[in-house]
Amino acid sequence: MKFLFSLLLFTFTLSTYGQKTLAKQLQALIRDHQAVVGIAVSYEGKFLATVNNTKGYPMMSTFKFPLAISVLQKLEQEKLPLETELFISSSDLHPNTYSPLRDRYPTGDIRLSISELLKYTIVLSDNNACDILLQYVGGPETVQHDLRQWGIQDMQIIATEDQMHQTGDPYLNHTRPSAAVRLLDLFISRQLLSPVYHDFLEKTMIATTTGADKLKGLLPEKTVVGHKTGSSDRSSSGIKFGDNDMGFVYLPNGKRYTIAVFIMDSSESDPENARLIARISQTVYDYCLHNTEEIK
Repeated sequence: MKFLFSLLLFTFTLSTYGQKTLAKQLQALIRDHQAVVGIAVSYEGKFLATVNNTKGYPMMSTFKFPLAISVLQKLEQEKLPLETELFISSSDLHPNTYSPLRDRYPTGDIRLSISELLKYTIVLSDNNACDILLQYVGGPETVQHDLRQWGIQDMQIIATEDQMHQTGDPYLNHTRPSAAVRLLDLFISRQLLSPVYHDFLEKTMIATTTGADKLKGLLPEKTVVGHKTGSSDRSSSGIKFGDNDMGFVYLPNGKRYTIAVFIMDSSESDPENARLIARISQTVYDYCLHNTEEIK
């Protein structure tokens, strides 16, 4: 019994040491930046490190990830295929927002499959496609209800993209980094969706084209990364409200980790924010790759 206790204590100490080591590396990276930076990392479903995890960071377009899960769960529950179509009217295509969907179909009055709308929402971060899907599931309150059903605390989704634009308040939808990572873990471990719907969303996240200079920016070229980015405008004084990226990363050894980096109230330039996220991502990747025994 004494030996077992000593072994458990040694294992716990080793694990705690590893967490502190990574956290210190991450704290050193963000120390001299004029921004509030929150980070959470989970390795194979177990939290590895958090930094500045006490605040609610504006999610910006990262909230489209839990929306996508809600949409796919609705399809699954109603036994509907991904090819299920929705009608899109001209009034659904708001003019003063980022929307490749509107640019392609400026007059609306079309029908598109939910799979296509999800690709616009996740891969291209289209704001109009996002709000069309929010309306389909029943609004932000449905996504918020789903989050609680999934056991996700410390994430609040109460506004559409249009509402955030109309109010000028980017902080309406917010989260702690740990909540974002917990949701990613539930998803990537296949606890939220059946295979057809899960595989579709995982492949869609891997195909994401926004934020190529963020989580993916400094990783080896063929690294498999699925992610969702989020970025705000700036205040009249030049402050960036939010610059984010959250996702899952597969290591060459077959293991995986999830990571969320949220930058809030930044005086840094957009390229510097992206580079900081990329350096954080690179540090986590190297740590997870070379310390697998320590962090089991």
